[in-house]
Amino acid sequence: MLIKRPKGTQDIIPGTIEKWHFLEEQIRKICQEYGYQEIRTPVFEATELFQRGVGETTDIVNKEMYTFLDKGQRSITLRPEGTASICRAYVENKLYAQTLPVKLYYLGPMFRYENTQAGRYRQFHQFGIEVLGVENPLVDAEVIQLLWDFLQRLGLQGLEVHINSVGCSHCRAVHREKLQTFLEDRKDKLCSDCQSRLERNPLRILDCKNKNCQALTVEAPTTLDTLCPDCQEHWESVQHYLKMGDISFKINPKLVRGLDYYQKTAFEVMAKGIGAQSAICGGGRYDGLVEEIGGPSTPGIGFAVGLERILAAMQSQKIEIECTDKTSVMVAVLGDKARQVGFQLANQLRQRGIIAFMDLMGRSLKSQMKYADRVGSRYVLILGEEELEKGIIIVRDMKLGDQKEIAKADLIEFIQNIDSSEFEI
Repeated sequence: MLIKRPKGTQDIIPGTIEKWHFLEEQIRKICQEYGYQEIRTPVFEATELFQRGVGETTDIVNKEMYTFLDKGQRSITLRPEGTASICRAYVENKLYAQTLPVKLYYLGPMFRYENTQAGRYRQFHQFGIEVLGVENPLVDAEVIQLLWDFLQRLGLQGLEVHINSVGCSHCRAVHREKLQTFLEDRKDKLCSDCQSRLERNPLRILDCKNKNCQALTVEAPTTLDTLCPDCQEHWESVQHYLKMGDISFKINPKLVRGLDYYQKTAFEVMAKGIGAQSAICGGGRYDGLVEEIGGPSTPGIGFAVGLERILAAMQSQKIEIECTDKTSVMVAVLGDKARQVGFQLANQLRQRGIIAFMDLMGRSLKSQMKYADRVGSRYVLILGEEELEKGIIIVRDMKLGDQKEIAKADLIEFIQNIDSSEFEI
């Protein structure tokens, strides 16, 4: 019986992986331009990190985490998101002793046991950035600017930036009381999850995807109604800087995100044509998270982008990804002696950074030419007994159908010039 991959996962195979390479190259390029450094953290962490960081009342912790006991009977969880791990690494490695702010980015797989749908998987991949150590609203705007810049470079159209302020712990307490009072008479009509949230974390009710719950909270008090003076000033400054950066945005008072650590600024970018949930990325400020997991009081802000969601949006908008691979060379040989020389030649080419293929199946010369066409080699180096005697190699341009004889001693230099725009065979 055939063993298949687990539900909610995918094999990223040749022909598709090149699109991922393109995205990753764009990510590294823009992060370098904005002054971010890459960080890599374990794919599994102590379960407590996510319980304390993400929040025990969230769907991620309650329903979606892959949690197990290791052989030492320690509770371990495959990371469902990246921010908590980055903050743990920030504290454990004392990155707060560096010049602030600390600007980091990450790329890697995350794991959530959720219902699979278009662009959503149980193992998925995220690109995220985090800025730690500064609370200036200018940083909020720069983070959103980087995200917007990245999406624009990919050619995505029809995107909407949604922003909100969820306040700080002080004004959130006021909002919590008002929201509980508003929902008390509607409690019996809420879904079972939201009924339990009403006492523990009523803000999560505003994030519920149940249409009935959404209808019940249409007129509910929002966090914008209860912002304290400091949060109000921060909120207005963020909007001011976004306008200065020519970033259009929509104020969405119901945007609270699905994680407990968010404070003040929260944002998402929406796109059409990628399934029932249109958010392709989002983030916000988390000024209390580092302290919550045992570190010094440290402001922070960041975002996460689902690469599968980005690729789905690009496919929906018919955006072609042009993969500019280096020119490859196929070494086609005829006869045992030519095969040995061809083997050495292929290795010499690779040592000089040239992509070189060689037939490993003992095919005929005709079949080797077909193989070269299938693997996309632009040039074929033909070497047989006759060529060995003459000390030459035939170089064939598969695109133009032309070929010429090159002295074996001059071949490497000749091939190294293939990528030059001035070269003509």
